[in-house]
Amino acid sequence: MPLDQDSLNRLKIDRSARASSSGGWKWVIVALVVMVLAFLGFRGGWLSPAGGAAVEVRLALVREKGGEGGGTTVLNASGYVTARREATVSAKMTGKVIEVLVEEGRRVEANQILARLDASNLTANRRLAEAQVHSAQLLLRETQAQLVEARQRYDRTKGLQVEGVASKSEFDKAEADFKSLEARLERQSADVVVSSRSLEIWDQQLEDAIIRAPFSGIVTAKNAQPGEVISPMSAGGFTRTGICTLVDMESLEIEVDVNESFLNRVSAGQKVEATLDAYTDWKIPAKVIAIIPTADRQKATVKVRVGFDTLDPRILPQMGVKVAFRGVESTAPVVIRRTVARVAVQEREGRQIVWVVKEGRVERRAIKTGEVDGEEIQVLAGLSSGDRVVLDPPAQLVDGATVRERK
Repeated sequence: MPLDQDSLNRLKIDRSARASSSGGWKWVIVALVVMVLAFLGFRGGWLSPAGGAAVEVRLALVREKGGEGGGTTVLNASGYVTARREATVSAKMTGKVIEVLVEEGRRVEANQILARLDASNLTANRRLAEAQVHSAQLLLRETQAQLVEARQRYDRTKGLQVEGVASKSEFDKAEADFKSLEARLERQSADVVVSSRSLEIWDQQLEDAIIRAPFSGIVTAKNAQPGEVISPMSAGGFTRTGICTLVDMESLEIEVDVNESFLNRVSAGQKVEATLDAYTDWKIPAKVIAIIPTADRQKATVKVRVGFDTLDPRILPQMGVKVAFRGVESTAPVVIRRTVARVAVQEREGRQIVWVVKEGRVERRAIKTGEVDGEEIQVLAGLSSGDRVVLDPPAQLVDGATVRERK
């Protein structure tokens, strides 16, 4: 049966519809690729939720400080850390340094050797004294032998005289020889003692040529080098007066000059809060050791000694320190204060806000602030200790933006 034209047209494949369907799938694939890239960009910090690059910012932590408790401050003063035991170690005699065994910053123990002086002349004199002791001992032994012989001759002559065999003159001579040797023996025994004492003197001088530490401490200054001449007295020229300066770090305390007008606010045993100029955030507990009972008429001040409750390696001699003399203790609890840098706080719509960073994104947060303390401001509400906030927030920063800490 022959087919008509309409039947033939229905049997043809519609290629335009197929092409239209294929093009639609291509657009779907492109859209999926774009979404994946955008997701990876957000996760990797390439893009921000606002559509821009990650913003570089400076960050700081919210800190926690202990407030003032346990008493009020009745007087503020300043002073310096000093050492009660500090010495410039020198020699007991003048001599040339041949060896120095210490360096600055090194700890030494009591009686440890610090330096040695040239002792060649002392060694020669000691050998001479030793020889003199030996010679005196030999003379003493010789006299002892002669005294034994003289005693025997004296006893024999005395017996012969009783028997009438020996004359009176022979007896007198034997007696004189015996007593003379006794006296010589006594003098030579004294000479041995004298020469022995002389040897001890040279031994002591040899010991003095070795300079030792008088106490345990830290060497803070090295004042002499090998080849230089050192003397216990200032001799002028190039003569040094000490080997090194030694400080006992266990004897550190604070010396404060208190004005006479406020001396009635200070008493022995009073609690003190010390703050080193080098560590302004470190409050060191201390107490008054003594008030020196004399005043400086030129400065109208009285010196007060303040001792640390516990020593710390960070405390060094001659450091500047501020001290706060505390009054009667109160039973008020210690207040914990949270602070944040002032440059992190912004004013928006009549409210104070900060930008808190969590997992690489910023969050706008309203806070309530209190007292201003230098470059910091007290946070009463809205932040916790350890939160990271943005310093000097840029104008383009928005809630949820991705940020990166500036190195």
